Amino acid sequence: MTTEPTDGAQSGAEPETGAETITDGGTLTGGDMERSRERDRTGNAVINWMENLSEAAYAYLLLLPAFALLALIAFYPLLRTFVMSLRADQTRGIDPLGAFVGVENYVDILTGNARLARQFLDVGLTSSFPFVELGTQFFQQALFVTLAFAVISVVLETVIGFGQAYVLDQDFRGRRWVRVAIILPWAVPIVIQGMIFFLLFQPTVGFGSDLMQSLGIFSATPLANSRDAFIIILVADIWKSSAFMALLILAGLQSIDRSLYDVARVAGASPWQRFKMITLPLVMPALLVAMLFRTMDAMRVFGLIESTAGCTTVPSLTCLVVEAMFGGTRIFATAAAVAFATALVIGLIISIYVLLFRDTEGGMY
Repeated sequence: MTTEPTDGAQSGAEPETGAETITDGGTLTGGDMERSRERDRTGNAVINWMENLSEAAYAYLLLLPAFALLALIAFYPLLRTFVMSLRADQTRGIDPLGAFVGVENYVDILTGNARLARQFLDVGLTSSFPFVELGTQFFQQALFVTLAFAVISVVLETVIGFGQAYVLDQDFRGRRWVRVAIILPWAVPIVIQGMIFFLLFQPTVGFGSDLMQSLGIFSATPLANSRDAFIIILVADIWKSSAFMALLILAGLQSIDRSLYDVARVAGASPWQRFKMITLPLVMPALLVAMLFRTMDAMRVFGLIESTAGCTTVPSLTCLVVEAMFGGTRIFATAAAVAFATALVIGLIISIYVLLFRDTEGGMY
């Protein structure tokens, strides 16, 4: 006698809700299986969505964790600094910040009325050319000192670093030792670097002071003179940081296809034409990246100044922040205003780089 299969027990039939199914991982109910299938459908939908993204959108998606981390460790402290700068200085009591005063701290530092050891900016308008006058000498205004230091040092370091990189890019005997000699200053710590130049221009210790005084360039005590000390710090920074520029530019030079030079030589191009038409355009992206890094670093100069001549002789923006925060005056809100203003200046410089060089060959930006 043949027995007919009952409903639900037929081969290939779906189990009813609430029924149990034996799997390798154990017993699953019908509800568990339905939820598992729902998760699979959701996962497949996410995968399909990601596969349909454009390359740019997919790249931004991968960068989201980095952006989140950057917002946590960079933008949040910057926002907190801005909030602090809107409060009054509180020199008494436990709380270092006073009542809300808005942008009053920014007005004070821009008009020379802030209680800082050195002025952030102290410039007035006049009716005669050049239509401005300095309330404090140039080398005692932190904004001018920092901008002048950044511009002069970056320009000279770029020129010197490019020359060093161009030499290192050639094949000659002893290139390894020349490379070590060029890179060695970059390995010197900032404090040691500052002490070298401090001792070099000490009238009773080093020979630099007497030599420069005999040439009529420096005064008898150059480290106590703002102009002389500024030049010494500038030379010290160029001595050290030109190696950094040379390394980055050398990386760009060595990425250039050498066959381009062979074709140019066959075509009769002169060395200057090869440099102008091949080397400079192709190395420009690496060159601009190096200049951007050095500009940001130069705008934050502090350690070299403090270890060479001191912030009282050559004030920078970072010097003002450190002195206001830890100099015993407890003007935390003013220090926060100077710090945020410094960040704005650096951000403005980065924006100028991006706007001026966004179409640079090589796709730097």
